[in-house]
Amino acid sequence: MNATASHDASQTLDVITIGRSSVDLYGQQIGSRLEDVSSFAKSVGGCPSNIAIGSSRLGLKSAVITRVGNEQMGGFIREQMQREGVDCRGIVTDPDRLTALVLLSVQNDTTFPLIFYREDCADMALCADDIDPDFIALSRSVLVSGTHFSKPGPAAAQEKAMRLARQNGAKVVLDIDYRPNLWGLAGHASGEERYIASGAVSEKMKAVLAACDLIVGTEEEVLIASGENELPAALKTIRGLSDATIVLKRGPMGCIVYDGAIPNDLEDGIVGKGFPIEVYNVLGAGDAFMSGFLRGWLRGEDHKTSATWANACGAFAVSRLLCSPEIPTWEELSSFLRDGSPHRALRKDESINHIHWATTRNKDIPLLMALAIDHRVQLTDMADSAGADYARIAQFKRLAVASAAQVADGRPGFGMLLDERFGREAFFDAARHNFSWLGRPVEDPGSRPLRFEFSQDIGSQLVEWPNDHCIKALCFYHPDDDEALKAEQQEKLLSLFEAARKVGRELLVEIIASKHGNLKDDTIARALAELYALGIKPDWWKLEPQTSPAVWSKTEEVIKRNDPWCRGIIVLGLDATVAELEDAFRACAQTETVRGFAVGRTIFADAAKAWLAGEINDEQAIADMTERFEKLCALWLRCRSSH
Repeated sequence: MNATASHDASQTLDVITIGRSSVDLYGQQIGSRLEDVSSFAKSVGGCPSNIAIGSSRLGLKSAVITRVGNEQMGGFIREQMQREGVDCRGIVTDPDRLTALVLLSVQNDTTFPLIFYREDCADMALCADDIDPDFIALSRSVLVSGTHFSKPGPAAAQEKAMRLARQNGAKVVLDIDYRPNLWGLAGHASGEERYIASGAVSEKMKAVLAACDLIVGTEEEVLIASGENELPAALKTIRGLSDATIVLKRGPMGCIVYDGAIPNDLEDGIVGKGFPIEVYNVLGAGDAFMSGFLRGWLRGEDHKTSATWANACGAFAVSRLLCSPEIPTWEELSSFLRDGSPHRALRKDESINHIHWATTRNKDIPLLMALAIDHRVQLTDMADSAGADYARIAQFKRLAVASAAQVADGRPGFGMLLDERFGREAFFDAARHNFSWLGRPVEDPGSRPLRFEFSQDIGSQLVEWPNDHCIKALCFYHPDDDEALKAEQQEKLLSLFEAARKVGRELLVEIIASKHGNLKDDTIARALAELYALGIKPDWWKLEPQTSPAVWSKTEEVIKRNDPWCRGIIVLGLDATVAELEDAFRACAQTETVRGFAVGRTIFADAAKAWLAGEINDEQAIADMTERFEKLCALWLRCRSSH
């Protein structure tokens, strides 16, 4: 039976998941033993936590009840859940226990060595007191998982939640989620083990089945939940104990859904469309599958549709490395179901990967007003004129951060551009002020053709950057340039785009065409179209200020046609006067994709010259930049509001 769409108006959540919450550390050297892995990718893990994230990505309103430690890993889980839109009111911070950890490597397509660090971990201390009846009453369904029936405390918590859910008329979902290791049936080195028969485990699971409306498990999990040795008998035993819809997961063969009596021929159940995919990592596939099935089941879809969505979500998961980060968004899933993919390895599908990237960005930034002080050559020239040591430039950039922070005052929509050469300490300062956006340049200043500043091996540099730092690359590019020059610049930008995606950093491409050719209304649009044709899809464009509305409308048309997921355009300054910037701001005021500005010398140049020459002190420099930045922000907002 389907979960119908009818429900109490007070039930504002679709699903509350209960149980495991860990930090997963996945080896990045594919084809290695766990002993040989040297670096790891970090993500939220644990079956219920993955499902909470996955169902949220697919458009359901989800929440999680779990425990995390009072330390950085617990903080990571809570913050990541919030970023994913999961209701975190049910996350309890345990003052005495550590957050669980999982280490895994992909040794080959069938071997995934796995170590659980779960001795007396926080989530296994979940207890009945952690289940708030008022919170449970908010949800149309509650999802419990097998692992948390392995200990008396968390078992009591899940049983209480199930009882309350049924009293409220909500649905109860069981993910059998059998890990012999977590029931104490296998050693620490056997985390990969999926099935060990146990009468004690089977009796515990059988006692739960009658209270469930949906039961989901693999063939091995159905066997352990029933206590039987053969699959047909196992399904019939479960049916004898429960009227629930039973979903049998069969890996690459998809799944079969059973309502009512179990047929003699198991293939006579309801089968969704399957998606044969190259296996990269099976961990997390079941959680993605459950997320997809819940999206259909809780929205009243027929079982065939729910199963198809579930199979597709599982296909995404097995084709990628991590667990929760790889679960598709609704936009991504819809695109795949509509258009398919020519790749058996979905991680190699650039179109799908772009939708995944764009729809899982950490936060929306509809407005960006940034103080740009990533300048290097301009500031060394000022220092030379003032007879100042270059070391003073680094200190001035810290004053600029203080100024931008005063203007932002903790509000969203503000950012900064800083550089590695002179801005290292300024970056540390900026991190404490919670700006909405931080960017840093990679170009060798003034280079044409484009060259990177410190090394042409750009990928090895980017892995050291904080995840939320946006790459900025200034390219002096004109569509009427010599073809050989254009080809060289295009190749450089393409390599940067590919590196940015590989290491998971956002990219801003700054195009300045006016230094090497005339600007017509379509010049910038043509430049962007050429780069899009190569497959370059930056998160942001940074474009020079122009006073023709036609320039901005033509540019917007190119962006929307090639990448509707682009964050947008920010306007640069080029040392323009405030009056010149006002003309440009008004010209682009009606252009939706223009999201703000990143201006530098208009704000800081006078203060820098005077401060480097010793004519003003720190406080005066900060005050001068603050006043100019505030006025420019007010001007931008005024221009936008007037349209």
